[in-house]
Amino acid sequence: MIQQVSDSELELMKIVWAKGGTALYADIMEELSKAGRSWQKNTVITLLSRLVEKGLLRTSKIGRRNEYAAIVSEADYQAAQTQSFLNKLYDGNVKGLVATLIQRDMFTAKDYEELRRFWEGGTKENE
Repeated sequence: MIQQVSDSELELMKIVWAKGGTALYADIMEELSKAGRSWQKNTVITLLSRLVEKGLLRTSKIGRRNEYAAIVSEADYQAAQTQSFLNKLYDGNVKGLVATLIQRDMFTAKDYEELRRFWEGGTKENE
């Protein structure tokens, strides 16, 4: 089972996924800086270590630099967390989730049409 991660850990995972599934420590720090995050080195290293312990990342040395590689894909993580959310809040009932989205105007007619096209085997949403 894929473990849930904190928001900060997820932010690091998104960076690794965006880099094609592998990223050097320096790349991660650069992306954090671009996003306006001024996290300390020890904070980032601690978060990355937790992700390794949770089985989402593995680390290897390239010379003196650390490279982090995703063990779990973004799609697999999203699917696992969606299933966990669905089970926790809706007892696994997808219809209940969709009903909530519709009743609270979180699911628009455009969303419906894009999903219908997807379901029918159409192309991407920007068709």
